[in-house]
Amino acid sequence: MSIHENLLGGPPPTHLPDDPGPRELLASGTTPSDVAAQHPTSSLAWARLADEAYERGSVVESYAYARTGYHRGLDALRRNGWKGHGPVPWEHEPNRGFLRALHALARAARTIGEQEEYERCSQFLKDSSPTAAQVLG
Repeated sequence: MSIHENLLGGPPPTHLPDDPGPRELLASGTTPSDVAAQHPTSSLAWARLADEAYERGSVVESYAYARTGYHRGLDALRRNGWKGHGPVPWEHEPNRGFLRALHALARAARTIGEQEEYERCSQFLKDSSPTAAQVLG
């Protein structure tokens, strides 16, 4: 078996490089808006903005933030060898921003009636990380 395949013959898990800056700023109480402005490529900051918007009932805003985080995450995954499918483990903390943004995008899509996108994003989350799908609910 190649080091580039998992035990099932699929692609290896993608592990994004650690970028602790945004995570540390958020943990210290810096607003997600300020973190996104300082670190616009951080999926985690965009996912947190999406969560805040959703919680206050601004679903379209949440959708836009989540879509930004999702696309920033796709860019990072591709830069790190991801070929459009394969595991993106929740257990690897730097992957969590992308997975949270994907979950937030599915949630907002469902809420605004974008059923096809909700189903696609929900399945993508389950396929990428069953753990993330379970943790994020």
